[in-house]
Amino acid sequence: MQNTPRSNRLHIAIFGKRNAGKSSLINAITNQEIALVSNVAGTTTDPVYKAMEILPIGPVVIIDTAGLDDEGELGTLRIKKTYEVLNKTELAIVLLNGEMGISDYDKEIISRIKERRIPLIGVVNKIDIKDVDDKLLNEWNKDYNIPFVKVSAVTKEGVKELKDEIIKEANLKNHEKVIIGDLINPHDIVVLVTPIDKAAPKGRLILPQQQTLRDVIDHGAIGVVTRETELKETLNSLGKKPKLIVTDSQAFKKVDEDTPKDITLTSFSILFARYKGDLKTLVEGVRKIKELKPGDKVLICEGCTHHRQKGDIGRDKIPKWMNDIVGGKLSFEWTAGTGYPKPKKMKEFDLILHCGGCMLNPKEMQFRIDQAKDNNMPIVNYGVLIGYVTGVLERALDPFPEIKSLLY
Repeated sequence: MQNTPRSNRLHIAIFGKRNAGKSSLINAITNQEIALVSNVAGTTTDPVYKAMEILPIGPVVIIDTAGLDDEGELGTLRIKKTYEVLNKTELAIVLLNGEMGISDYDKEIISRIKERRIPLIGVVNKIDIKDVDDKLLNEWNKDYNIPFVKVSAVTKEGVKELKDEIIKEANLKNHEKVIIGDLINPHDIVVLVTPIDKAAPKGRLILPQQQTLRDVIDHGAIGVVTRETELKETLNSLGKKPKLIVTDSQAFKKVDEDTPKDITLTSFSILFARYKGDLKTLVEGVRKIKELKPGDKVLICEGCTHHRQKGDIGRDKIPKWMNDIVGGKLSFEWTAGTGYPKPKKMKEFDLILHCGGCMLNPKEMQFRIDQAKDNNMPIVNYGVLIGYVTGVLERALDPFPEIKSLLY
């Protein structure tokens, strides 16, 4: 459970006023003292992420946020950070103080959550101090069309019922997306081509490669892992033809050359563009690449802040490839980590290039793509771009014929 990457966990965020008992509720749900609790209002400042497991959901991350009624200039910034958590929230809990009822702050966050169609649970805390009449609870349920649960974070009353409601609202079937499982059948052979270069972590595969291999195994297929330099020998040694070959985008060209035309080929980046975001929109962005001219502005977004070495894909290789495409110099800017440009800033650019988002959860990756779409801004990810640059994109989209047709 502790080794499950945060990007793979269901993100559950808890919102509410200061001293509503958000941190106490987290301790009650986890049955551990993992959140700092104090009678002083505003103990939680920036959002805090806590890993745990709720069966049968499995590993989740619970986000403890600052109070919605925080005060002063710093308080305003904290509230802003709290609302930004919605970009990655897959299940929301709004915590009400049983003594105070539903405040205007609570109504505002409920409205924002419902606008984004995020599953939502209302929780009335501190019933050990003041209980809430079931009739009133039913009225709130009808008014806001969300379930309400009564709890006491101190006595643990109602915590089991809350966990049951979390499991119900998590809607497991919708949350369980597959990376490659719907493209293969049991006993199919899937060859995963994983180049080992300076950027490859010592002693392990990078996260998208690990996750794809696990998805292959989960669906009863046979996963074979090799480097691009041994691909020919690997294919010759197999007893039957592979159903699919998946390659790291940077080895696209060589893998394409070494893969017989009757074997379907795609990339980890393209699989993850579909798994975490919107492959259709990212492929549509290729049209803008064809229109770029020297001097146009390109924003390169990376979801993590990894250590960059010489030859880094986002800082070195992609700018060089794109300058070659347009026959001159483009103007590049970069953003990394959780920061993402605001709409006003976004409009300054002609194209957004985004990484594969392996460190972002699907909700946040989709948010970033939606932000671009809402501002009529073309967006492409690394895998789609590299496929286009190497001339392999059309073949790499063979598993998705409807999306492939967008290239014509």
